[in-house]
Amino acid sequence: MARSLVILVTGATAGIGKAAALHLKARGHRVIGAGRNEKALAELRTAGLEAVALDVTRQASIDAAKTEIDRITDGYGIDVLVNNAGYGLAGPLEMLSDADVRAQFDTNVFGLLAVTRAFLPAMRDRRSGRIVNVSSVGGRMTFPLGGAYHATKYAVEAMSDALRMELRGFGVKVSVIEPGYIKSDFTATTMGYVQKYAAAPSSPYASVLARVVDAGQGAEKFAVGPESVCRAIESASVSRWPRARYVAPFYNAMGPVLMALVPTFVTDWFFGLVTGLSKPAALPASTATA
Repeated sequence: MARSLVILVTGATAGIGKAAALHLKARGHRVIGAGRNEKALAELRTAGLEAVALDVTRQASIDAAKTEIDRITDGYGIDVLVNNAGYGLAGPLEMLSDADVRAQFDTNVFGLLAVTRAFLPAMRDRRSGRIVNVSSVGGRMTFPLGGAYHATKYAVEAMSDALRMELRGFGVKVSVIEPGYIKSDFTATTMGYVQKYAAAPSSPYASVLARVVDAGQGAEKFAVGPESVCRAIESASVSRWPRARYVAPFYNAMGPVLMALVPTFVTDWFFGLVTGLSKPAALPASTATA
């Protein structure tokens, strides 16, 4: 096994982040799990991990977490930063509130960048380190009703590409992890937003969103466990020559490939058929035009 590394995993209190933190700990690394849920952080400590409170959307919280990590590592800091904190916002772009869209970008994009800025200088000074950004196959292909979420993941992909080239000369390697449909709390959070916007009876998308809720519940049986994502994060963290991108599970790489090969009007038709957007229901009386 490669030498033991100090690894910080953000969003480690649930889902992929928690699974990855436990996986890396089992491989002999010193893992620091970070998140906002104090009860979940206590559970990580019980499992033998170190844990720090961290809200990636608040600079004061990031600064406090860095100070604590510097303290417990005697000023060393971390070898690997796994930027995993994030969630999915779903709903028609026309109807999403500004507050919800800004919160999505604050966590998935600006939070990721702020945490990276906090821990990168020490890596650069040592001429050694890894940044592992958890994106999604949704960072390379777009589904209807997920525009805001996809936009954040496209941003993560672009920033990761830039960072990889900018930091190469400083010995810091950057990789992107692109999970597919994984069993986690992620889906429940996303469906919560769908239900929120489906609950507005005056919305011209209400019937479509109701259909998406039903489809989302039925699709749960096709989700797979987080093991493949954990292995990808481990590889990006310890491999001598880590890849720029890891798709997990690997077969999800077919999605972006097919999207690139199939004419756009065909994929538009398919997604419209699946979601019901190809034949929207009659508009509510309050939104119909005379």
